[in-house]
Amino acid sequence: MKVYQTSEIRNIALVGGAKAGKTTLAEAMLFNGGHIKRRGSIEDKNTVSDYREIELERENSIFSTVMFAEHNGKKINIIDTPGFDDFVGEVVSSLNVVETAVNVVNAQNGLEVGTEISWRYTTQYNTPVIFAINQLELEKSNFDETVRQLKTQFGNGLSIFQYPVNPGIGFDAIIDLLKMKMYKLNGDKIEELDIPDSEKAKAEELQAELIESAAENDEALMEIFFDKGTLTEDEMKKGLKLGLVNRGLFPIFCVGAKHNIGVNRLMEFIGNNAPAPNEMPAKKTKDGKEINCDASQAAAAFVFKTSIESHLGEISFFKLYAGQIAEATDMLNTTTNTKERISQIFAMNGKNREKLEKVVAGDIAATIKLKNTNTNTTLSDPKNSSLEIEPIVFPEPKFRTAAKAVNTADEEKLGQVLSEMHKMDKTLVY
Repeated sequence: MKVYQTSEIRNIALVGGAKAGKTTLAEAMLFNGGHIKRRGSIEDKNTVSDYREIELERENSIFSTVMFAEHNGKKINIIDTPGFDDFVGEVVSSLNVVETAVNVVNAQNGLEVGTEISWRYTTQYNTPVIFAINQLELEKSNFDETVRQLKTQFGNGLSIFQYPVNPGIGFDAIIDLLKMKMYKLNGDKIEELDIPDSEKAKAEELQAELIESAAENDEALMEIFFDKGTLTEDEMKKGLKLGLVNRGLFPIFCVGAKHNIGVNRLMEFIGNNAPAPNEMPAKKTKDGKEINCDASQAAAAFVFKTSIESHLGEISFFKLYAGQIAEATDMLNTTTNTKERISQIFAMNGKNREKLEKVVAGDIAATIKLKNTNTNTTLSDPKNSSLEIEPIVFPEPKFRTAAKAVNTADEEKLGQVLSEMHKMDKTLVY
């Protein structure tokens, strides 16, 4: 696998309510990136993201899953997060290491508690947000009402970038206001077509609103807009990027993830317009200093997730905030003041892994067999022994319960199990 440079990396988290279709959207993204030959489904229990036994049994995500899709020269790191509030720690850890959140909304249910919880955390972390209104093929899906609810709750910074031509049973077409084209499903392919006459007036009106929204994010662009009444394509791109990064503009896209409608365009937009890791504010250390996302600097990585797999043992997922890491790199865990060796590096797609020669600043990867490193710890170049990245503040547990071993012989095993569970879920305290 090619080594992607910082400017070629996009880190996103799929967030939102349960059953909004985040896992199905991730599956379509992997398919479009050529990483799977056919799209799995929740019902068939064969998605890349939901591979753990308890997830297959319950048919919903319980853990965050780290994946990636290569698309148009960009590497999109995708973290699929659970929608149920019980597992919000997975959302919190994921939002700490991505530059963009895709808030997936069920077009039939509209605004849900999970939508609001995700919004609250993206606001707290100042994360740019793209809304993806999904499941437009459902009989009672209502795009206009969903948009109305979202704007009422989150403000008029939400801007329509696409709208569905025929939501509901038979949904197969989207109007794209950036390209001013219609994207229509034909068999298992998406065709790019001219906008039909019946939709031109509506599309032109919405595009004018979008151009104005783009102009509002920069004084110079506003002057051009007031003078000419429009923006060039490059000026519009600049305004959209500024608005997204500064959280002044929140794009609304349409997707029918089940049939892969609109997903390729969403990925294209993420690659072209979502911020690269070095286009967002610098990460803070525990003592308030900044770490510039620069591959030429000394290495600094943060472990945001730990998973325990039967065939590999502990897997440490990290984001590299500065420098480069290759195989057989010696690092210092500055949180525990212990030495660690990065023996192997992987890009993960669920339980599947692809070996990497090295990773550069901004990328997300995984390693195994670390001795004294868990979630919320910093791995640094040994020369930077005082560098410790600001830890994630996890939500407090909401419920209390008691666990007791069936017999005395199992008490030690119970302690081991609780310890492993805490490694994987920092909101579980014992």
